[in-house]
Amino acid sequence: MNDASERIERGLKEVLAQARREEREGPVEIERIDVPELDVVAIRACTGLSQDAFARSIGVDTATLREWEQGRRRPKGNARVLLDMIAGDPRIAHRAPGGESAE
Repeated sequence: MNDASERIERGLKEVLAQARREEREGPVEIERIDVPELDVVAIRACTGLSQDAFARSIGVDTATLREWEQGRRRPKGNARVLLDMIAGDPRIAHRAPGGESAE
C-alpha cells in the first residue's frame, strides 16, 4: 500500500470511529490534499490538435472543451484523469478512438 492509500485508510478509520462514538487516541488529524488545476489549453496545445479534433479524441463536445479552456467549467472524473494522462504523454490523444494525427 502506498503512502496516500495508507493516509486515506487511516482517515476512513477515524471517521468510522467518530461515527460509532468510539474513543480515539489523541486528537483527530485532518489532512487536506490540494489537487492542482489542469491547464486544458496547454494540454491541448502540446498535442497539436485543434479544439474539434482534441474534443473528438477525448470523447467530449467541442462546447464542453471550450468551457474548460475558458475556465467556466472544470473537467471531472474520467475526463480529468484522461487529461492528466495526456499531459504526461500527448501521444495518447492521437491514439484515442477519435484521435487523429497532428501531422
